[in-house]
Amino acid sequence: MSTPGVTPDPPDGSGLLELVAVMDRLRSPGGCPWDARQTHASLLRYLVEESYEVVDAVENGTREELRDELGDLLLQVVFHARVAAESEEGFDIDDVAGAIVAKLVRRHPHVFAGEVAAEDLQARWDAIKATEKPRESVLDGIPLQLPALARADKVLGRLQRAGLAEPTGAPVGGEPVDEEAVGERLLELVRVAHAAGVDPEAALRTATRRLERTARERESSGGPAGG
Repeated sequence: MSTPGVTPDPPDGSGLLELVAVMDRLRSPGGCPWDARQTHASLLRYLVEESYEVVDAVENGTREELRDELGDLLLQVVFHARVAAESEEGFDIDDVAGAIVAKLVRRHPHVFAGEVAAEDLQARWDAIKATEKPRESVLDGIPLQLPALARADKVLGRLQRAGLAEPTGAPVGGEPVDEEAVGERLLELVRVAHAAGVDPEAALRTATRRLERTARERESSGGPAGG
């Protein structure tokens, strides 16, 4: 356990190596039949479930519960990497780790390459990312499977940083904007939707798609997408 205010020594990774060894045993002949027949597709439900359980542990759980839920999520990463390693042109957990290490180093030149930290680190991050994954639109790469609210927030953030949407305006009626106030306003919208027989998730997905279509149409001209 680390001391508050003191940077802990990095772990030696022995626990991760042991997890990889356990997964190898489970997937190998003589291991677990259930584990052996899993695929990337069949594991997706568990990946999503474990991700939400980590969120719940952060918001409502203890440190021990968070540790356990992070372990369950880590298992999914190791599991997927092992499944991938068994295909002809696959990759393994070292490839996964190596790729994210390279990405972190590349996207932090102010830490690893002696570059002076940019005043706007988010803009610098976006510029580096754009060289890695050339895209036709700033909206490319946002998963369709995200929950409607998270996806709407992601779309708005991308458009505003690219200058394709008007900046967020002042609070309506001068009301303070904090987590509690936003939560109450969202809950009230859900009440309205429920009373009207409208699926709020579907309604927000439709509105977000409409915003995306408008943004893509105006992207080349550089004009704001509106709201």
